[in-house]
Amino acid sequence: MPAPRKFTREQLQAAALDLVDEAGLEALTMRSLAGKLGTGPMTIYNYVDGRDGLEGLVTEAVMTQVHWVDAPSADWRAQVEAIAEAMWRAVRAHPGTIPLILTRRSLDTGILRPAEALLTALASSGRSGTDLLVAFRVVQGFIIGLAQAELDGPPEGAETVTARVAGLSEDRFPHLVEISQAAGGSDPQSEFRAGMKIVIAGLDA
Repeated sequence: MPAPRKFTREQLQAAALDLVDEAGLEALTMRSLAGKLGTGPMTIYNYVDGRDGLEGLVTEAVMTQVHWVDAPSADWRAQVEAIAEAMWRAVRAHPGTIPLILTRRSLDTGILRPAEALLTALASSGRSGTDLLVAFRVVQGFIIGLAQAELDGPPEGAETVTARVAGLSEDRFPHLVEISQAAGGSDPQSEFRAGMKIVIAGLDA
C-alpha cells in the first residue's frame, strides 16, 4: 500500500503563491517550496514535475480565487462584466504572477472554469467561432493589461511617476498633464468598471 500523501494540491498551491507574493517568481524553486512546507526538496518532486509544475501551482492558485455572482438577468453584458471583474480582482491581488498568467496555458480545471464561463457569456451575445475567439481575447487582454499597467510599474512607484508627469509643460503635453491630475482622484475599481463599459460598448456595436 502506498504511503499517504503529506500535502494536498491546495496546500502546495497556497505555499507556492505565498512565495511569489513575498519575493517574486524568481524565489519559487523546489527547495524554497519545500522549506515553506517544512519538508525536503525531494518530497516536492513527488507532487510536481520541475519548473513547469511549480508554475502550474501558481497559476492554479490564482485562478481558483476567481469567484463571481451570476448576473440576475440573462443579459450577457452584465455577466461578462461580473466574470471579468472577478478575474481582474484575482490577478491584481497577486501582481508577481502576472507574467505567468500572460504566458502560461494549462488544462487545469480551476483555470478553465472562469475562461469557460466568460466564453459562455460572450457566446450569449450571438458570437461563435472566430468572432467568439476575438471577443474573448479582447476582454482577457483588457483584464490582464490593466492589472499589469497598474501594478507592474517602475520602481519609484505610480505616485512619483504621476507627480513627475503632472509637472510637465501644459503647453507641450496638455493631455498627459490632464490624465495625471485625474489619476490623483481615481481608484482602480472605478477605472476598471469604466473601462469595461467601453469594452462592452465595442462588443455591442
